[in-house]
Amino acid sequence: MKMPYVAGAALLQAAALLSACNSRSDEPLSATNTATPAPSTATSPSVPVSGPKRVVLAFGDSLYAGYGLQRGQSLPDAIQARLRGQGIDATVVNAGVSGDTSADGRRRLAYTLDRMKTKPDLVMLGLGGNDVLRQVDPAETRANMAAMLDELDRRGIPVILTGMMAPPNLGPDFVNRFNAIWPDLARQHKAALDPFILQGVLGQRQLMLGDGVHPNATGVSHIADRVAPLVAKQLAD
Repeated sequence: MKMPYVAGAALLQAAALLSACNSRSDEPLSATNTATPAPSTATSPSVPVSGPKRVVLAFGDSLYAGYGLQRGQSLPDAIQARLRGQGIDATVVNAGVSGDTSADGRRRLAYTLDRMKTKPDLVMLGLGGNDVLRQVDPAETRANMAAMLDELDRRGIPVILTGMMAPPNLGPDFVNRFNAIWPDLARQHKAALDPFILQGVLGQRQLMLGDGVHPNATGVSHIADRVAPLVAKQLAD
């Protein structure tokens, strides 16, 4: 898969956003920050919800937390709505924290799992974007992601990795080492993989917030359309 090109100026703009993301505040931005009117992710089920209750933990950064969106418009919300629309009795728990790097996620994963009332049937693991913005050595990102997958393996929890990719202007060495992390770890840990969480959305102004880094509600809907079937398949296996 080809990585959508991100201009150097956009990367610098994204890096400047870290100060906002690191506040760890998930308060929604003004609606004027969205490029298009923000549609609700809630939909009426097309078929009755039935079957066993399923719990999915969405563990990641601002792309899961719903940075800049109104309450109920995050990616976990959108995926939950699509699963229930298929009749799957699933609750998607949003454990996204804006600004988290893979190291931050590694520190809080076990604590998050221990606090859950019910062991999740599936974990969506989505980190790495802030590692790119900080230009963390890909070896460190790989080690952190591997440690989280090891923890989930020990607990017997299946995983969907939602991958991240580095912009070409970081140079071929960084890009090649970084981009290989997710497919490599997915193979090693027998995890399902969505190769690039922002595929088809990044670089599309009508699908992104004004920062050019985070999807707006319409962009989230596009991502959920792609990822929700993968979640449904994993829950059915």
